[in-house]
Amino acid sequence: MLGPMELRHLRYFLAVAEVENVSRAAQRLNISQPPLSRQIRQLEEELGCALFERTPKALRLTAAGKVFVKQAGEVLRRVELAVEAVRAVEGREAVRIGYAPSLALDILPRLLRCLGAETRRGAPRLHDLGTAEMLRRLRGGKLDFGLVVHPGGAALGGLVFRELRRIPACVVLPRGHAAERRRPVRLEDVEREPVIAFSRVEYPEYHRWLAEVFKGRARPRIAEQHDSAASVFAAIEAGRGVAFGGESLRELCGSRVVVRRLAPPAPPIRVGAVYPRGSSWAGRLGEL
Repeated sequence: MLGPMELRHLRYFLAVAEVENVSRAAQRLNISQPPLSRQIRQLEEELGCALFERTPKALRLTAAGKVFVKQAGEVLRRVELAVEAVRAVEGREAVRIGYAPSLALDILPRLLRCLGAETRRGAPRLHDLGTAEMLRRLRGGKLDFGLVVHPGGAALGGLVFRELRRIPACVVLPRGHAAERRRPVRLEDVEREPVIAFSRVEYPEYHRWLAEVFKGRARPRIAEQHDSAASVFAAIEAGRGVAFGGESLRELCGSRVVVRRLAPPAPPIRVGAVYPRGSSWAGRLGEL
């Protein structure tokens, strides 16, 4: 059974299958090639079989891939029909919200309550997206709100960011790590560890924040980059390194890994809503 990103997996897979080329599919999807390749590999790992035959010059569907094209296409068609049916009943577009699961566990339910009457237009459409893709969709009119870490002034490019939370900085350790018993953990005790990071392509603001955490010290030794918190936790659980992030990660990881605050306190993560300038819903965010 696929995880919470299944529809994104299916859309990406079908795009690659149609053109039989990852670079062209990435251009069509308006994303970069590395995260698209990782999403396809994650899908194959989840299914337990190869969907493509890969050679230096070609990409072809396997027998399993040809079967999956038909099934995946049918699933997405059914989803589209269901969405159209709901919109036809309401007669209007539902609120479209982008979010990062690792940040939105606390904020997203409150945001939905604050929108109140807007949800009468139909159940809100929630999109699990990386920051770069979220900003692209906001500029293209395909989202109404995004819940993100502050992307930086230059990245906003005409969008408005309204801060909603400051999340304390933490380190995520594998079980049995020498610093597990410390509360909080001193940065100097983990600063030389290999770092499991979020993707620089999809989450550039995370890397700017990480540079602030390590300001005045040696640069963090990034060993791996991942597109999702689940992948980050898996790498940490396997003992391949530690991660730095917000305390909200504690709600996602359960008992698989250990989350500890840093000492001295590192810069907090500024989380908020980003939306087009002049949005009529901006005033409702003051209730959060």
